[in-house]
Amino acid sequence: MRANGIAYSTGFVSDGVNSVARFDLTAVRRELTVIRDDLYCTAVHLVGGDARRLEDAGRIAAELGLEVWLSPYPIDLPPDEIHALFTDVADRAERIRSTGAEVVLVAGVELSIMGRGFIDGQRIEDRLDRLFGDPAARGARIAEARSRLDGFLRTAVAAIRERFHGRVTYAAIPYEDVDWGLFDVVTLELIRSAEVADGFPAAVRSVTSGDKPVAITGFGTATWRGAADVAPRSMDVLETDPVTRAPVRINGVHERDEAGQAAYYGELLDIFDREGVDSAFPYLFALSDFPHRPDGDPRDDLDLASPGIVKVFDDLTWEPKIAFGTIADFYRTHTTVDAGDASAR
Repeated sequence: MRANGIAYSTGFVSDGVNSVARFDLTAVRRELTVIRDDLYCTAVHLVGGDARRLEDAGRIAAELGLEVWLSPYPIDLPPDEIHALFTDVADRAERIRSTGAEVVLVAGVELSIMGRGFIDGQRIEDRLDRLFGDPAARGARIAEARSRLDGFLRTAVAAIRERFHGRVTYAAIPYEDVDWGLFDVVTLELIRSAEVADGFPAAVRSVTSGDKPVAITGFGTATWRGAADVAPRSMDVLETDPVTRAPVRINGVHERDEAGQAAYYGELLDIFDREGVDSAFPYLFALSDFPHRPDGDPRDDLDLASPGIVKVFDDLTWEPKIAFGTIADFYRTHTTVDAGDASAR
């Protein structure tokens, strides 16, 4: 692969509350340096709902020599507010790009589900229920969502390109059937579960057979035994507050399986590399609001539901999981960084 990456959260905003309560730029610089030097990444996918945080983290990543993928992540926002967020981030992305950094702007992630106005429903769970709850109506609802999303993206991407002069992409769920003519990179959220495992390499091969480079984002699995089999839903073992959506506890007793999580990441990276993927961004470095609590009630160990490759403690210190080493070893031995760039590390 050309770009070895990882997703890094700057905090998801839901109902005005940021999942990362304290955004410490010193810690961000330290962690992005770890991502570059210890994880052997050449790129970072910065995700979050706060445009200022995305710019601040993007500037640090650029200073460290990383390729910067800026990904505004609107949760439950209506289309007009999503559009405003995207144009704001486009201005900020262009400021970073003007310093000489390589910047890619990701104009949304799974918007048909994450945002309002594409599938009826005020909250993500409402939209998922509407989409999957009635199989007989699913085809019509998907078609309607595609049409609404296409209209939004055509307007939003035009506005983005007026402000930002680097590469633009969109992180799509395959059913969204995005018109890739609008974008410079084809970016898909491809997450392997047991039910699609046999055909997964061929599916990846089919999307890399086109003329545009392909990036894969959003792939990962939680840290409990069996999570890889249901990877797109592996975080569903988490119970959340029905009002604030804050993580509360694990819904039962699950065995920790860091080795299984690590194997999943290693297997998918190998597939993506063999099948011609340009850039890969495992999801993700850390979720600070899913703390690892090894003592006491196992249901309080929220890290079991986290796809993060480090385990974060309540005091915000962290330790690498086995997956960290697996990804680092893969990137170290599959790097395409030239000698000049490598010396800059």
